[in-house]
Amino acid sequence: MNHDHSKKIPDGASFDRSGSQDSLDELSMDDYWKELENIQETRGNNHEERVALVVKEPDEGELEEEWLKEAGLSNLFGESSGDSLESMVFLSTLTRTQKAAVEKRVETVTQTMRKRNKQHQIPDVRDIFRLQNDAKGKVCDGSEPSTVRTSENKNETHDGTKGPKFSLGTDEQKSLLEDMPSSDTDINLEISFSEQAANLKESSAGKIYIAGGGDTLLPNFRLPKDKTGTTKIGDLAPQDMKKVYSLALIELTALYDILGTEFKQQKAVKIKTKDSGLFGVPLSLLLEQDQKKVPGTKIPLIFQKLIAQIEETTLETEGLLRIPGVATRVKGLCQELEAKFYEGTFNWENVKQHDAASLLKLFIRELPQPLLTVEYLKAFQDVQNLPTRKQQLQALNLLVILLPEANRDTLKVLLEFLQRVIDHRDKNKMTLKNVAMVMAPNLFTFHGFGSKTIEQSEFVMAAGTANVMRFMIQYQKLLWTIPKFIVNQVRKQNAENPKKEKKDKAMKKLLKKMAYDREKHEKQEKTPNDTDVPQGVIRVQAPHLSKVSMAIQLTEELKAGDIVARFLSQKSGNVQTLKKEEVFLYEIGGNIGERCLDDDTYMKDLYQLNPNAEWVIKPKQS
Repeated sequence: MNHDHSKKIPDGASFDRSGSQDSLDELSMDDYWKELENIQETRGNNHEERVALVVKEPDEGELEEEWLKEAGLSNLFGESSGDSLESMVFLSTLTRTQKAAVEKRVETVTQTMRKRNKQHQIPDVRDIFRLQNDAKGKVCDGSEPSTVRTSENKNETHDGTKGPKFSLGTDEQKSLLEDMPSSDTDINLEISFSEQAANLKESSAGKIYIAGGGDTLLPNFRLPKDKTGTTKIGDLAPQDMKKVYSLALIELTALYDILGTEFKQQKAVKIKTKDSGLFGVPLSLLLEQDQKKVPGTKIPLIFQKLIAQIEETTLETEGLLRIPGVATRVKGLCQELEAKFYEGTFNWENVKQHDAASLLKLFIRELPQPLLTVEYLKAFQDVQNLPTRKQQLQALNLLVILLPEANRDTLKVLLEFLQRVIDHRDKNKMTLKNVAMVMAPNLFTFHGFGSKTIEQSEFVMAAGTANVMRFMIQYQKLLWTIPKFIVNQVRKQNAENPKKEKKDKAMKKLLKKMAYDREKHEKQEKTPNDTDVPQGVIRVQAPHLSKVSMAIQLTEELKAGDIVARFLSQKSGNVQTLKKEEVFLYEIGGNIGERCLDDDTYMKDLYQLNPNAEWVIKPKQS
C-alpha cells in the first residue's frame, strides 16, 4: 500500500475546520500506514472469506424513530402517543438544547408518518413541549400531570415547589457560567455540554485550540472537585443507568446539532457469526461462554490473557505494539488457541511478546461488530470535526456512556493497558502519539465496512482517528465520569416519579428489618426510628460489618470515607472482616435509586441535596 506521507490536506476538508486538531505536517503518520499494511497482510494470509457487515441505510424518518426509541421516547409518536406519565416527567427535566434536539426528531417523524398516511395519532411538536400554566401564569405544581411541564419560552424552566431544586434552565445556566471562574482546562460537569456550546456560540467567545503534535501539548484537562461526590460509570443502579443512557443520547445529539456535525446512528444488518471459539465471536457470546468458566467475568478471558502475556516479559521492549509478529506464525497461534485455550492445553511459552501483541490487535479487528459498535463508530470518528478539544472530550465522555457494558468494560481494560505501555516510553519508545497511531487502524478501520469508512478522505480520516485515539488514552479517567448535570436530571426524574414513593418506603422497611435482625441476633439495642434521629444527624447502617448501625453527626468537613473508616474501626469476631477498599458508603432512595459514594463526598452537602436517602455501607457490586 503506497501512501505519499507528505501530501497535504485537501482544501476545505473537514479536518481543516477543526481548530483543535494537530497539524498533519507535524504528525508522523508512518506508524499508522505501516499498521494498516500489516493488517492487510494479515488478512491476505487468511484465506477464510468473512461475510462483510452490511450497514442498513434507512430513510431519515426511520432513523429518527429509532433515535426516539433509543432515548426512551417512543410513545411520543404512534399509537401510544401521549400515554406515558413517565415520559412527560422525563421531558420536563430537559434543557433548552436537549428539548430542541427532541423537537427536531419528533418533527421529522411526524412529517414522515404523514407522508406514509399512517393511521396513528400524530402529535404536533409544539404540543409536546407546551407549558401548562395556572391561572396566574406560573408553572403548575405537578397536580395536573397530563401535560408536559416544559417551557415554550426557551428561557424559562420548571422549578418544583417541593423537595430539592434541580433547575436546569438557560437563565440559571448563563448565570452560573458567568459566575464560575473560567479555565480552559476545567471540565464543567454541572451544566449541559450542549448548553455550554450554545452559550459559547451566542457570545462568540469560543477559543480555538491550535497545537502541534507533541504529547506534552495536550491540555491538562481536570474535573473540579464536587462536594456532593463524583459519579463514575458503575456507581449507579441499573434503573438509574437506563435514565443516564437516554439523557446521554439526547445530550450528545444536542451537542452535535449545536456544533453543526451530523449525528446518525448506524444499524447493521444481522449476519451469521461464529457461535463459539475466540476470534470472530460476538463479544456478548464470548462473555457468556467465559462466564461458565469464570462466573462474573466482564472481560473476555482471551483478552485478559493476551494482555498478561505481553506484560509478563516486560513493557520496556522497544517497538512494543508497533513491530508485528510474523503473519504466518500469528495465524498458526490463532488456530491453536481456538483448539486448546479452553481446554487449558495451550503452551503459552511458544508465544513471543510481539506475537501476543499482534493477537491482541487481531482479536479487536476480528470482532463481528466493532468494539466501538456499529451504532456509534461514525460518531466516534466524527469527534475529530468538533471545534475545540474540550468539546471533543465532552463528546467522547457521552459516547463512552452510550456503549454497551461489555464493550465499555473491554475498552476500559484496553485503554488502561495502553497507558501502562506509554508509562515505559523511555525504554520502549512508544509515546502516546506512537501508540495512538498503531491502535487507531485496529479500532476505526473496521473491516466489515469495506473501504467506505476512509475512501473519501483517507489521509484526513487517518489523522483524525489517531487524534481521537490519543484523547481516549490520555483522558480515559475523565471518560468514565457521569456528568453531574445528567445525575441531577436523573434525581429530578426520580423526585417527580409517582411510583418512587412506594419504592422508597419498601427500601426503608427492608433496611430497617436487616439492621433489626442483626442487632437482635447480637443482643444489641434496636435501631431508633427516624423520628428519634436529631436534626443534623444521619443513621448509617452496615449489615455486613460488626457495628451494624451508627448515628453520625454531620459536620462541614465529614466525608464518606471518614464514615466507612469509623465503622471499620469497630471490630469483633462474629462478622467477616472487610478491608477499606472492599466496602463503600451508599446513598439509597430519596431522589436516587442507589449511588456508590466516592470517599471525598462531603456528607452534609449531599444530605442537603437528598435528605430522604438511606445511608448504607456494603461491598460494591461487581
